[in-house]
Amino acid sequence: MSRDRPLLEFDLAPSIPPPSYAAAHDEEEEKDAPPRRWYHLLPTCVTVLFLLAPQPSWLIVLTRYHLGVLHDRRGFLQHLCITYALTLLAFSSLITIITRDPGRPSAQKTNSEPEEMNLTQALLANDLDYNTPGKWCRKCWAPKPERTHHCSHCGRCVLKMDHHCMWLGYKCLGHRNYTSFLHFITCITLLSLYFACVSVSATYYAFTNPLTIDEITPLHEMSLGLAGIVFTMVLGPFVIYHIFLVSTNQTTIEHLSPFFLLRQLPPLSPQHAADHPHLSDPPLEHELSYSQRRLVRDAHGYIKIYNLGWRKNWAQVLGCDKPYGWINRILFGGGGAGDGVNFPRNPQADELLVRLATELVDADKVS
Repeated sequence: MSRDRPLLEFDLAPSIPPPSYAAAHDEEEEKDAPPRRWYHLLPTCVTVLFLLAPQPSWLIVLTRYHLGVLHDRRGFLQHLCITYALTLLAFSSLITIITRDPGRPSAQKTNSEPEEMNLTQALLANDLDYNTPGKWCRKCWAPKPERTHHCSHCGRCVLKMDHHCMWLGYKCLGHRNYTSFLHFITCITLLSLYFACVSVSATYYAFTNPLTIDEITPLHEMSLGLAGIVFTMVLGPFVIYHIFLVSTNQTTIEHLSPFFLLRQLPPLSPQHAADHPHLSDPPLEHELSYSQRRLVRDAHGYIKIYNLGWRKNWAQVLGCDKPYGWINRILFGGGGAGDGVNFPRNPQADELLVRLATELVDADKVS
């Protein structure tokens, strides 16, 4: 005789999103994180080397040119204070980036093992739609807040992830250390620009007054000038790009991935879902036609979901909400305002997303 089945059954395990559906929406979760090796820190050592390498030549230029030739003690102290202040600020933000966690969702464990839930937790967990794109991380096996992404290099989710940087501790830049990153690249750019200006001026003096200075000092001046110009040309546009991102309240991932807008679209009409069953709700990138893809790319240029105006955007990123909080921002950067989970949205974004969804439907009817 077979065992009688119970009258009531509770499915306490959360439903797992279909692999193909989740993988199509979460491309950043496709690869497992490789183990971190010692050689992953070599680029960070190169970064520190680049910060320290100009210092001997800089001291030679200051002592032999400004003190030995110009006898300008005030200028000597000025150049010394400015350059070493920028160097110390760059090191402080670099240490902050390396030592501070970029931001981990509080519901996620430190490993990728699924957490056992009791009855109450399982019933409460059913309020979350695990099949909603971007809401559930299949690697960390935990909810994934908005603007959070799973890093395949770190093997974890990062709050408001901007990008993974191998030059700064081989770690991600996110909600809690992105301001320090902005502080670091700004200090390095200003330091390079200062080296370039002072060294080019000293080199010009050496060529126009060859008998007043020794033969070795111009070599240091030309080396510093060339290095300063190169680093300024390389890092300058990078700083300008991140200033643009902060002013429009975007991350690098959001700016370079226009099809993330599909996750924010409102539900399609039931009639369209019945007439066009090949489209998911929300649509997937590979399901769109060429004209629909162009619509999404064009919409990405004017739909800024989290853009609140440049003043509020900078206040949110810098996070100077405490008395004298600006001191920390000057010293080492710090982290952003808020909890990194909830972000205010652009009040016009929802209307623009509705219009985009309508245009995608109309384009699908034409095709």
